[in-house]
Amino acid sequence: MTRMSTATHGIIDYITSGMMALLPKLAGFSPKATVLVESAAGSAAVYSAMTDYEYGVVKVLPMKAHLTLDALSGGMLLGAALMMDDEDSATRATLAGLGIFEIFAAVSTQTTSMNERGRRGGERSRPRRGGARRRQLQNA
Repeated sequence: MTRMSTATHGIIDYITSGMMALLPKLAGFSPKATVLVESAAGSAAVYSAMTDYEYGVVKVLPMKAHLTLDALSGGMLLGAALMMDDEDSATRATLAGLGIFEIFAAVSTQTTSMNERGRRGGERSRPRRGGARRRQLQNA
């Protein structure tokens, strides 16, 4: 399976955070569900801005940690959908859908950003050790 790039994931992060912030008002969620979804949206926006990837602002959070937070947030939303039996079925289905989406995004994204690969030199771009010496011996 080809994994989603971290740049694509970053775009999805900010779009999803914005949509999740608006969703409770547009869908008429209860106050409890509104707080839950708006909190998830706000925290995702904050840790996205702190992630060391193409669209991070502060770049202190490694991509693997970001993806872990995405999966945990998705699990929280999915768990809330199962536990909030006082909510209507449309709200619970929306929470479950958001949770599944977040988990899927977490497991289908590359675990290192171009920023992180660049600092490490990338395995593919690093020259082999002794290559220059080997060429000298071959040309002699």
